[in-house]
Amino acid sequence: MDAVVKPPRDAAERRGMRTGFTTGACAAAAAKAAARCLLSRAPLDAIETTLPNRTRIRFAIQRCEIEGDRAVCSVIKDAGDDPDCTHGAELVAEVRFTDGTLIEIRGGEGVATVTKPGLGLEVGGPAVNPVPRRNITEMVEEELAGSKYHGAIVTISVPGGEEMAKKTTNARLGLIGGISILGTSGLVKPYSTAAYRASVVQAIDVARERGIDELVLTTGGKSEAYAMKLHPYLPEEAFIQVGDFIGTGIRHAARKHARIARIVGMIGKLSKMADGKMMTHAAGSEVNMELLASIAAEMGAREEILAQIRAANTARHVLEMCAAEGLTAITSRICARVVAHATEHARSVGALTVQATLVDFNGTLLGRWPETETA
Repeated sequence: MDAVVKPPRDAAERRGMRTGFTTGACAAAAAKAAARCLLSRAPLDAIETTLPNRTRIRFAIQRCEIEGDRAVCSVIKDAGDDPDCTHGAELVAEVRFTDGTLIEIRGGEGVATVTKPGLGLEVGGPAVNPVPRRNITEMVEEELAGSKYHGAIVTISVPGGEEMAKKTTNARLGLIGGISILGTSGLVKPYSTAAYRASVVQAIDVARERGIDELVLTTGGKSEAYAMKLHPYLPEEAFIQVGDFIGTGIRHAARKHARIARIVGMIGKLSKMADGKMMTHAAGSEVNMELLASIAAEMGAREEILAQIRAANTARHVLEMCAAEGLTAITSRICARVVAHATEHARSVGALTVQATLVDFNGTLLGRWPETETA
């Protein structure tokens, strides 16, 4: 079997982390292989394809079956070192030629069906995003060029895709029955910030399409669960896990004309936001203990406590020290700074009312700003 050409090395890979391929790139390769097999009536063990970023890559073919008027080929997804639930998934493409001139793309087993608007995909159709859809179409058209056929039906399947989707937020976005076929470049970069940022934007788009103008931006699964208890009147789609990408969430909420964005998180992430950091990943930002000490000083904290805050290891430790000193209002003051920075961050895009809520690791409400919640 021919070797698979590796994607270009980038900085992450040079640090020992492998770049992989998207579900869309694998689906397009499988579709191209199936079209070639159906034309030649001969099996393949590898196929060279063009990624959306125009890189030429050779994929190994896992399955290759030709039966009557159909051919089925598959590619195993290698996500590199990205923590992706679809790593190792089999992307299967069945191709049948038609008398028409269109390449029709359908979803088979394990590919989600779109049930809600706001994703840029047809409701009722398969969750094959626009770039992979175009890539699949182009690769099949390449094979049909010069043949007597101009049209084809391409059915993409992912065995086990419905189970994989349980590890994603697909159901909340209205993507039911499987995974989405994704990818803008064809490559998956390890711990892809672009992929997560795109998921935040997509979730906000779905909420706004449904007329939800009150969004709750949370920093993770736990804070989201606590936020849902604080705001039980809101539909599930209103809750957006922005992770470290609070800046992306705030700006896109403003861009989509949301009325209010409520930020809910714990002391570590909110302390970073209070320092104006709109990207809170640990590798890119640290909690500013001097800032927390200055807030405590504004509240009249003793110099001994201020010194301890400056030397603290974590924001959680600072919170414990302040609680012991009766400086519990520091949480609301942190929230006030979060609101000020987030509001300013949104300003260049549009007007957005922002509220921040700080909860502890058990979900107890510790502070918020404004202290009386905005309706």
